[in-house]
Amino acid sequence: MLKVAITGPESTGKSTLSEQLAQHYKTVWVPEFARSYVGNLNRAYTLEDIEAIARGQWELEQQAMQQANTILFADTDMLVLKIWSEHAFGSCPDWIAEKLMQQDYNLCLLMGVDLPWEPDPQREHPHMRQFFFDWYKRELEAMQVPFIEITGQQQERFDMARKHVDSLLQKYQH
Repeated sequence: MLKVAITGPESTGKSTLSEQLAQHYKTVWVPEFARSYVGNLNRAYTLEDIEAIARGQWELEQQAMQQANTILFADTDMLVLKIWSEHAFGSCPDWIAEKLMQQDYNLCLLMGVDLPWEPDPQREHPHMRQFFFDWYKRELEAMQVPFIEITGQQQERFDMARKHVDSLLQKYQH
């Protein structure tokens, strides 16, 4: 099973691209657990909530792997939760840090910040996307994770991502 994480700052098209890639490759994708969790909170989220979200995200991915066909796309990863936690609360729960080191994605698609910001009640930092993008890139480089920067508008992003996923599939089919 090949695994691809779509990661990066908020409002960069992660969900859209995850769904498009899953449809194209006739497989499943792991949605962002935080959307429903935070949407049902009716209060400000806490550090404990971010850990609960991480655990829910991990569980969703484990379930999706049972249904995936050759490749699985994840619309977020533990890096998103680490950065969110560290930025919001100044620390990251040990469980998230441990799971981040256990992630075994074959490729990460780091979403660029060149798409227009789309307001959403759960999005918090419209003017900090470059700051977060740079943070993601530093983390991916430090972890020595294979990643590709995905930029452009929607179709360009899909085409660029598809090209790299096709290369990944060819590499592992031989």
